[in-house]
Amino acid sequence: MERASLVLAKLKSNSQNVSTEQLATAAWPVAVGRNIANRTTVTGLIGHRLVIEVEDYIWQRQLWALRSQILGSLEKTLGKPPVVTELEFRIAGPSRRPVQTSVQRTASDADEADAIRDPVMRSIYRAARKKATA
Repeated sequence: MERASLVLAKLKSNSQNVSTEQLATAAWPVAVGRNIANRTTVTGLIGHRLVIEVEDYIWQRQLWALRSQILGSLEKTLGKPPVVTELEFRIAGPSRRPVQTSVQRTASDADEADAIRDPVMRSIYRAARKKATA
């Protein structure tokens, strides 16, 4: 497997086929490292401003504090002239998860013991009900 810096160098040499946004997006994981790259998403390059989505306010504040180091690392990775001169960290919207459908019980399937929260009391009730109906 090739190092990311070698891949980026190849991309830069073929820059007529690759946009600056693609270069900046490819350079992001190299510049910030795997842990931060896994927690962030590059959404685009607007002019020389790289827009990154983060999980929450805490990540936004922490990365904002590191922005000068990140910009230096991006410049080192991408070379001169700098492709990215500003960073914008946006909080990502809530992730959408599939809605789980619950199985609807019919009146014949319903068990009144399910309304009892305590598992011990629920089992005692079921045992007593079974004994009474036997």
